[in-house]
Amino acid sequence: MTGQQAVPHATIVGVLLAAGASTRFNANKLLHALPDGTPIAVAAATNLRAALDRVVAVVRPDVPELERALGEAGVEVSVCAEAVSGMGHSLAHAIAATPEASGWVVALADMPFVSPETIRSVAAALRDGAELAAPSYRGMRGHPVAFAARYRDDLEALTGDAGARALLKRDHERIRVVEVDDPGVLRDIDTPDDLNAV
Repeated sequence: MTGQQAVPHATIVGVLLAAGASTRFNANKLLHALPDGTPIAVAAATNLRAALDRVVAVVRPDVPELERALGEAGVEVSVCAEAVSGMGHSLAHAIAATPEASGWVVALADMPFVSPETIRSVAAALRDGAELAAPSYRGMRGHPVAFAARYRDDLEALTGDAGARALLKRDHERIRVVEVDDPGVLRDIDTPDDLNAV
């Protein structure tokens, strides 16, 4: 691990991006119930919270029901006034709100099927010295994606709707891929049909 040092007691913060507009769902999909009755975003938050000691969820200003549901799920909720401008703003907001973190595991609220074990494995890669980490299922890289503290400035500077995609493309050789037996890392819910397929 040239240039990388293990940080076993690192404070890894979970970030749940829950500020999307659900334009393809024709409703606030994040509050839509899964077959077991759990709202989509709450399921994603619960999985993060089961794996990490601290989780911060970023929401838009106009969704008090979502804010309340996530708070009741045991995560911190941070309202991002610029969320309407895109995921990059939401992610930058979360990083700025957690200055003490030594890394972040960034998850999407419309991906409720990622197992806590997978999240723990991705966080463990950071603690083991990885600068970037992501899970892979059957050769396909998925979510969540983890960032070490060295990326703080890059993440805080994000804008627009691409999130950290350009950053990950630029530094793709630094991504430690964690092989997992978890199809949830690839399953997001964008439309009602995606939910019906569950």
